[in-house]
Amino acid sequence: MSISADLRARAETLGQSLPALLAEAEHLAATLMLGEHGRRRAGQGDEFWQYRPAHAGDPTRAIDWRRSALSDAHFVRQREWQAAQSVTLWIDGARSMTFTGETARAPKRDRARVLGLALAVLLLRGGERVGLSGMTPKPGRAQLLALLETLEADETADYGAPDVAGMVSHGRAVFISDFLGKLDPVEASLTAAADRGVRGVLLQVLDPAEEDFPYQGRTIFESMQGSIRHETQSAGDLRDRYLARLAERKDHLTRLAAAMGWHYHCHHTGQQAQSALLWAYRALEGGK
Repeated sequence: MSISADLRARAETLGQSLPALLAEAEHLAATLMLGEHGRRRAGQGDEFWQYRPAHAGDPTRAIDWRRSALSDAHFVRQREWQAAQSVTLWIDGARSMTFTGETARAPKRDRARVLGLALAVLLLRGGERVGLSGMTPKPGRAQLLALLETLEADETADYGAPDVAGMVSHGRAVFISDFLGKLDPVEASLTAAADRGVRGVLLQVLDPAEEDFPYQGRTIFESMQGSIRHETQSAGDLRDRYLARLAERKDHLTRLAAAMGWHYHCHHTGQQAQSALLWAYRALEGGK
């Protein structure tokens, strides 16, 4: 099996496993249902979806008085949102994403690609338009092949920066990266996306070694490109400072995402991929 075929098979398998996870999450069942009209959610559509109890702030014209007359409560008649969303994926292909703390564990890049493709499978099945940065988001299963071809190209830089090219105004976006490089480009990309009315998610993918810093004694730290190198005789003494810096970075990303109306989540390759996929899918629905 070729690399692309294997990657596609893994993404398809992961995408097919999501409905089982959704069955265990009862509170998602009403909003994460894939059907011919796409992801079911309230909006300005033509098809009746459901009645829900009226909340404070609902306009009087939204209340269905006929349904409300059958009980002591007021109900709002919701219609299904049928307009397909355009979702742009940026999956970091920089050299830092090729890192793995153990030879038996896949590098971050593999996990990021599988998650991105699995998410694309789910979105396309739901009738959404999907594309990678620089591509025009399109619907249909055939779009997966175009995504695979684009993902095969790796970058030569140590660290990647989100690309907002091709993003559709008022669409959705997903940035998947380790976000270990300078954060200024990330902030600039988020600002540019927000200016277009784009909302989305930041999914940080790390290796367990980057989370735990298990190093002791003499250690040479070197970037994957070899442009940054640091040697120490007592790596263990750096652990507390490293973990503090990592926590600061995660907090920065969290606050940055929140300020732009986005969502942030950190996932590491020692965890089950399904949990990150479920989070990303929920976050695109508007949850946390």
